[in-house]
Amino acid sequence: MRMTRKALRKSAGAGPGRGFLDGQMLIASPGMQDERFSRSLIYICAHSSEGAMGIVVNQPAPHISFPELLVKLDVIPAADKIQLPARAEVTVLKGGPVETERGFVLHSADFFIENSTLPIDEGICLTATLDILKAIARGNGPASAILALGYAGWSPGRLENELQQNGWLHCSADPDLIFGTDVGAKYDRAMQKIGIRPGMLSSDVGHA
Repeated sequence: MRMTRKALRKSAGAGPGRGFLDGQMLIASPGMQDERFSRSLIYICAHSSEGAMGIVVNQPAPHISFPELLVKLDVIPAADKIQLPARAEVTVLKGGPVETERGFVLHSADFFIENSTLPIDEGICLTATLDILKAIARGNGPASAILALGYAGWSPGRLENELQQNGWLHCSADPDLIFGTDVGAKYDRAMQKIGIRPGMLSSDVGHA
């Protein structure tokens, strides 16, 4: 899981300056053609002329819990799973189809590792080193966090093209959309945030 802040920025396609979608939520349009992203909600970590990178925040990772993942990564011994502090309860998600064996932690800005943590927007950070998992296991990690396996990435101009073709809608992010435990409700909540109720959904929805 080791990834330095410089490597994070490279994976994110982060170039000079901020992209207009940095820190925003992408909402898959009802007409989304790519089944991997059907009803997906993606937090955009970086968006620039070099591409874009984001974390899917509403697709649970099947068949693995956070304590089990800590054991698999040798962060804790198997015998310690039942002794984890309550604060160590972290949702494990499928973050996207790229580098699915790598873990990315989206978290609140009360935790920071020099040269490893990438600040994004409005108190949200991204860290992809084992150190943050060790801190969470000890009970002194960030107040809010999710762990995503993999990420979503776009080559230069690709995301802009998908937006123009109404493949994605977007809205501002908020802590509940990112960290909320009711993962299954996040998509509808994001839609409601831009004024679209679930019953209004159709495959030709647009976003002015």
